[in-house]
Amino acid sequence: MACRTACQMIQRRLASSAATSARLSSAELQSRRSSLFSQEQERQRALYPRIEKIEVQMQGPGLQGTLLVMNKGLSTPHSCARHFSEWHVESAVLALVDGEAWPLHKPLTHSCALTLLTFKDANPLLANQAYWRSCATLLGQVLQNAFKDDFPVELLKIPEVPVTSGAFCCDVVLDPQLDSWTPTEEALQSFTRAAQQLIHRDLLWEPLEVAPPVALEIFAHSRCKQSEVEELAALNPSGTVGIYRCGDHVTLSGGPLVSRTGLCMQYEVTALHSLGQGAWGLHRRAQGLSLPRQLPTHHTVWGKLRRRATKLVEVTPTSANQTAALLPSESSPPQDPAPPAPQ
Repeated sequence: MACRTACQMIQRRLASSAATSARLSSAELQSRRSSLFSQEQERQRALYPRIEKIEVQMQGPGLQGTLLVMNKGLSTPHSCARHFSEWHVESAVLALVDGEAWPLHKPLTHSCALTLLTFKDANPLLANQAYWRSCATLLGQVLQNAFKDDFPVELLKIPEVPVTSGAFCCDVVLDPQLDSWTPTEEALQSFTRAAQQLIHRDLLWEPLEVAPPVALEIFAHSRCKQSEVEELAALNPSGTVGIYRCGDHVTLSGGPLVSRTGLCMQYEVTALHSLGQGAWGLHRRAQGLSLPRQLPTHHTVWGKLRRRATKLVEVTPTSANQTAALLPSESSPPQDPAPPAPQ
């Protein structure tokens, strides 16, 4: 309740700032958000003026029992991976820190036990969830940049759906002038090309945990994102909010993302469905399909999966909380593209 009251007070204080931001172009808004991200990132780094050492006990196949001495507040799980082989650097997509899912580029703040997670682990659930969430976040970045400044785009909260649903999802509200617009196959291909360009650049997803006032300032232009900040802060025991930067694009995330866009290989935007009028206007659901670089598939299987990914994904509390296995394994028969059974 205290968090909700504080957020509401800050939202009122930022009302005039939001009105000013609404007049900025999309590029100017991105630049503003990225600048505020950098300022907070530097402030947090300054909290560790002296180098202090922490002990990182590595876990997992081939690394069990290895002890690393790292720098508190500076070293990340990715830094730890670099002490081993190139395979560990390229394959790691997420980490477990004392049993908690941890982004690869998030600094370590205490001595801990660390496990590097890959898509080929015996239980790749956490890595798969982070990958699906990251693909949806990438789609949101594409949509944010796809339209001219005359047609502003409002990104809604990304639905949490398992890969067993057939497609990752990004909900969005386009400018009311586009309410009657139906995307053509050419438009979807254009979105796909834009996503592939970001993948080719191999951009980092930089994580940052911030206090609600910082997040509200970053998203002062967006009523929807301000509401999401309040919701995420209320759900987090620490009261903080997770944000990520990819290039100049800054976004909220309800869970960890993978380390970089280059982990994607096959990636395609498959559909943009109308969900009807909602709280922010005409809600639409953009959908896509992707597989990581470590798990390529035959083109015939991809074609079948793609057709499935064009169908509207219905998001319900049950589907959002499923914990099924997500991505096909190497042993999956190529003639059967159906997702694996729930674990």
